[in-house]
Amino acid sequence: MSSFRRLSVLAITAAAATVISATGPAQADVQSLRGRGTVDVRLIGINDLHGNIEPPTGSSGRVVLADGTTVDAGGAAYNATHIKNLQNEVKNSVIVGQGDLIGASPIVSALFHDEPTIEVLNKVGMDATAAGNHEFDEGYKELLRMQRGGCHPTDGCQFRDTYPGASFPILGANVTKAKTGLPALPPFWVEIRDGMPIGFIGMPLKDVPILVDPNGIKELQFGDEVKAANKYANFLDAIGVKSIVLLVHQGDQVTSPGGGPNACNVAPQNPGSYIATNVSAKIDAVFSGHSHQHYNCVVKDPAGNPRPFIEGLAFGRELSVVDLKIDRRTRDVIRGETKADNKIVTRTVTPDPTVQAIVDLAKQKSGPIANKPVGTIGEPILRAQDPKTGESALGNLIADGQLEATKGNGAVLALMNPGGVRADLTFASSPANEGDGVVTYGEAFTVQPFGNILQTITLTGTQVKNVLEQQFTATRTFVLQPSAGLKYSWSASAPFGSKVSGVTLNGAPLDPAASYRVTINSFLQGGGDGFSEFTKGTNITGGGIDLDAFSAYLVAHPGTKAPALDRITALP
Repeated sequence: MSSFRRLSVLAITAAAATVISATGPAQADVQSLRGRGTVDVRLIGINDLHGNIEPPTGSSGRVVLADGTTVDAGGAAYNATHIKNLQNEVKNSVIVGQGDLIGASPIVSALFHDEPTIEVLNKVGMDATAAGNHEFDEGYKELLRMQRGGCHPTDGCQFRDTYPGASFPILGANVTKAKTGLPALPPFWVEIRDGMPIGFIGMPLKDVPILVDPNGIKELQFGDEVKAANKYANFLDAIGVKSIVLLVHQGDQVTSPGGGPNACNVAPQNPGSYIATNVSAKIDAVFSGHSHQHYNCVVKDPAGNPRPFIEGLAFGRELSVVDLKIDRRTRDVIRGETKADNKIVTRTVTPDPTVQAIVDLAKQKSGPIANKPVGTIGEPILRAQDPKTGESALGNLIADGQLEATKGNGAVLALMNPGGVRADLTFASSPANEGDGVVTYGEAFTVQPFGNILQTITLTGTQVKNVLEQQFTATRTFVLQPSAGLKYSWSASAPFGSKVSGVTLNGAPLDPAASYRVTINSFLQGGGDGFSEFTKGTNITGGGIDLDAFSAYLVAHPGTKAPALDRITALP
C-alpha cells in the first residue's frame, strides 16, 4: 500500500479508535475521567509560507504593527525556534498549516521542487496541513509525489540523494476524482493529545481550477468549502471526535490597513468570513489563509456560539496560535475558554541549528545558479498595477519579452496574467554583490517562478475583444498586461461585456473578422484566472518556458528601463 493511501487509512483508523476508547475502557473508568477535568491543547498554525525558508526581504520580511512601526520577521530557522518556545509553554500542542506552504517559492526552495521546504516542515513536526492552490502548481501527480516521496520524474533527486516525502498529511476535503467522486486527498486527520481526539478538516479554496494550470488537475473536481466541511464534521462527530478544527485555504482582505496582527478588520461578506460563520457548529475553530493578511476574529457559528477565525500574513512572518480547553467528559472544546493570538516570528531569537543547516545546504546548492547574471536594467521595474488602469510596468516588460520570443510563431501580441508576476525587479545589488542593475537568475526566477510554457494561438479580433471584456466581472477586475503595440480603453461605468473600446494593434483598429496570433502562457491557455475565451484558440504552437523568454529579453536589451504605462486608458 502506498504511503499516500496509508495516510488516508490511518486517518480513519485513528478516528475509529476514538470510538472504541469512548465505548470501551472510557466507560469503565468514567468517574476517573470526570475527575480529570480538562485538557489544554495549543494549535500552532502557519499559512502561505511559499517556500520562504530564508528570511524574506523587503516589505515581505516585515510585520506592520498597530502603531505603524515595523518588525523584521520570518525565516524557517527562526520559525522553528518560536514553535519550540510555544510548545514549551504547554503540555500538548499540534502544528498545522493552512495551505500554500509550497509553490511560488524563492529559488532556494523551488529549484529543488520545494523538497527543502518539506524537509524543514518535517523537522519542525508539522502534524497536518490543508492543500492550497499553489500545492497544485505542478499538477496533481507532483503533489502526490510531494506527499509520498520519490525523485522528480524529470529532474531526479537534486537536493538529497533521496526524497522521503512529507511526514504529515496534505488534506483536501473538497477535492475529489472527477470520474469516481472519491477523495483525491485525505479529507481529515485526527491527532490525540492526552487521550483527547482532535479532528482537523483541511481543504483548498473551491476556485483552484482558475488559479492553477488546468492541464495539471484535469482529473479533479473542487467542491464547495462549506458543504465539504460540514460533511466531514458530521462524520467526525458521529465516530466520537467532538473537538474539530477547520484548516481552509481561503481568507479575507482587510477593510483598512494598520490594525496590527490581532485586529479584526475584515468585512462579513468576504469569502473567508462567509466560510467561518457558515460551517457546522461542530467546528470549534477556523484557521484560514490565501489572502496574505493578518487578522484575529471571533465569529458566531450557526448555533450562535463563538469560535476563532484567524490568519497570520504570509512567508512565515507570523504563527497563528489558538489555545483550546477540552472537557474530558464530553471531549468537546469549551468555547468560552478559547484564546487566539497571532505571534510575530521575530529574528531576535536564536535560529534553530538543525533547520538552519537545511537552509544553508539549499543556499549552497542553489547559489551558483541563483547568482548567475542574466541581464541588466537601468532602473527599478515594479510589478505594482496602476490603480486606475490596472497596467504594470513589469507586466508590460514580461509581455514584451514573450512577444519577442514567439515572433517566429507568427505572434503579433502577447498578454500576461498579473498573478504570474510575483516580485519587483530591484536595481540595487542583492547580497550576492553582483552589482547595481544586474539581474541574476534568482531574481528573475523570483519574478516568474511558475515555469509556464508559452503558447501562441490564433484568435479572431472578436475573440481578442472578448478576452479583454473577460477582465471585468461583477466579482473582480483582473487586468492582463499587454505587449507593446496593443492599446485600448476601458470604462468603469459601462455595462459588463461592453467596457472595452478603441482596441488598436500597432496603430490600426482591431479587425473583428481578422485572425491574430496571440502569445499567452499555458496557465492562461487552459482558461486560468477565468479567461475561458483563450480555450477557443486554434493552431496552438508551443514555445519555450516563460522565464527563459524573460531572461533572453533582458540579455537582448541591456540596461532596459520600465516601459511607459500608456497601453491602457481608463475612462469614467
